[in-house]
Amino acid sequence: MTAGILQGIKVLDMGRYLAAPWAAQMLADLGADVVKIERVGQGDQFRQYGSSYLRDDKGELTGETAYYLCTNRNKRSITLDIADPRGQEIVRKLARRSDVLIENFRTGSLARFGLDYPAMKALNPALIYLSVTGFGQDGPYAKVGGLDSVFQAMSGLMSVTGEPDGPPQKIGVTIIDEMTGLYGANAVLAALFHRERTGQGQHIDLALFDTALAAMSHRAQDYFLTGERPARMGSRTIGSTPAQIFGTSDGAINVQAGDDHAYRAFCEAIDRLDLRDDPRFAERAQRWALRDELLPQIEDRCRELTSADLLARLQAHRVICARINNVDEAFAEPQAIHRNMRRTIRHPLNDALSIVANPIRFSETPITDYAPPPLLGADTDDVLRQWLGMEDGEIHALREAGMI
Repeated sequence: MTAGILQGIKVLDMGRYLAAPWAAQMLADLGADVVKIERVGQGDQFRQYGSSYLRDDKGELTGETAYYLCTNRNKRSITLDIADPRGQEIVRKLARRSDVLIENFRTGSLARFGLDYPAMKALNPALIYLSVTGFGQDGPYAKVGGLDSVFQAMSGLMSVTGEPDGPPQKIGVTIIDEMTGLYGANAVLAALFHRERTGQGQHIDLALFDTALAAMSHRAQDYFLTGERPARMGSRTIGSTPAQIFGTSDGAINVQAGDDHAYRAFCEAIDRLDLRDDPRFAERAQRWALRDELLPQIEDRCRELTSADLLARLQAHRVICARINNVDEAFAEPQAIHRNMRRTIRHPLNDALSIVANPIRFSETPITDYAPPPLLGADTDDVLRQWLGMEDGEIHALREAGMI
């Protein structure tokens, strides 16, 4: 077992759903001791989300959903009633001993309980406090909630996703939640570095809407430069041709042959030397300008070939390409197997739970250990003993009172 980079860092994860827990999971993967605070009896709302549930070793359905399982590995779970003053006091005691606190309650909600950043800073000035909200801590929408698809819609991301003659589309995963989680983990790491040099903790205000706007990247920059609304382009890479999905006689292949050398190789691969030698298509900018003339000819030719044939031809000519995999095919790719991106771990209810591995590969401090996402409240007693030094009698009294 290799000690993680963040070994010794204590994190309180008060996040629900995906974005905040995703940030906490990243820190947990890096070796932090992450304690997830959940509602007594029900836990994180994500435990009830979705339609896919873990089956136990007998094949029976459990209450562990795919959503929860994918966002909470390497953590410990405690249950706590933070609406009760006694539960709030326990949070404060835990925060005094924490390096990081992550929460995604609506703006202002935790102030009612005395658990907001100013209150926590007074107890622990070195605390790094990450607040993940829909729209941030200030502004006209500050107290408005939202979920991933709302921010895909509001940011313009849906407006540039889909076919040109079709409706706006949602991306197939909760991309804004995941990006927000990654931004959050990145911000916490930077704040830890700052604290190492100065001793100062700080508040991090992270909004999903801001993340969604940042995700617009080059499409937003297109608008800033031209003043024109970016259009939906389907699978096409803007300004580059041929660089898109091409249908075949039995499927489809993604091709990226937009630069001039790759274009010539592509034409040779599909036996269209006339297109290779046509001076109108010699340069990238020309091909993009004349794409409505060029692409139908390429599309017709690709539809004459099977996916396997086209893929083999393109690979032989070193053209960047890929087949369109389903999820099962993606994890069956030899490279995915070699990189061990699908891990099998022991879960309390199933000895062979598959999870997606963290993609980061450190040379000196590799991520080698994956603890299963915890059962609800499984670690309450241990955390209260280890972090707060509580005796069994105190813990029993809290449980009898419904606090844990």
